[in-house]
Amino acid sequence: MRTNLGNNFQFKFYLAGGIFLILAIFFRPFTIVNAGQRGVIMKFGKVQDRVLDEGIHPIMPIVTSVRTLSVRVQQNSFQSDAASKDLQKITTELAVNWHVDPLRVNKVFQQIGNQEQIITGIITPAISEVLKAATAKKTAEEIITKRTELKSEIDSNLKTRLSAYGLIVDDVSLVNFSFSPEFGKAIESKQIAEQEAKQAEFIAQKATQEAQAEINRAKGQAEAQRLQRLTLTPELLQKQAIEKWDGRFPTVMGGNGAVPLININPDNLASADKKK
Repeated sequence: MRTNLGNNFQFKFYLAGGIFLILAIFFRPFTIVNAGQRGVIMKFGKVQDRVLDEGIHPIMPIVTSVRTLSVRVQQNSFQSDAASKDLQKITTELAVNWHVDPLRVNKVFQQIGNQEQIITGIITPAISEVLKAATAKKTAEEIITKRTELKSEIDSNLKTRLSAYGLIVDDVSLVNFSFSPEFGKAIESKQIAEQEAKQAEFIAQKATQEAQAEINRAKGQAEAQRLQRLTLTPELLQKQAIEKWDGRFPTVMGGNGAVPLININPDNLASADKKK
């Protein structure tokens, strides 16, 4: 009799435990928030002010439900068309790193929704608007040459715009700019023209320098000739002729028998012969 009572008690205990386990699994009186997520608490569908951190949390089944939202840094690429100040069509590809503010997860979920709704409903139109406003201030050439300045402006304006929705922008990268084929040809033609102009300028400058050098050489030669004329005397000419004379008389003489450039006195020659 006692054995039957013991068996009945054990059966009821196991039955109650099994029922409790089934109810616990079915109603789930707890929730788990994984790493990199935050939990949004809702009571009968109404979002609560408290946000659940990572870990396990007890909840009241049926009454309370929890939706999780990632707060990790997300990277998404966007492509948008815009126009420059000089009305050139520009297609820009941007990469944006962003994440949901962990302290405002409940408001973001309540006002916007999940990650897909955040991207399509908030980030994409915000990027398009900010990009158009920034490129409209610069010409197509300035967009290329002042890329860092443009990136800084887009980054700052996008952070300000998205922070109002509880979204934090970590970084913006301008991946690529593309222009119309006509503009690309115009840029190429301009670069060729600039190179040709620089080449022509170099040739003209070189010709000017060479001409100036010729003038300086001519001035130097003229000055040298002027100084030579001032210092050149008949005595000096005769001295130079004697120094260069090889001791032989020319075979051809003038009509009066005089030796050119050398004035030799016959009396001096006769005296020289007697001394010998």
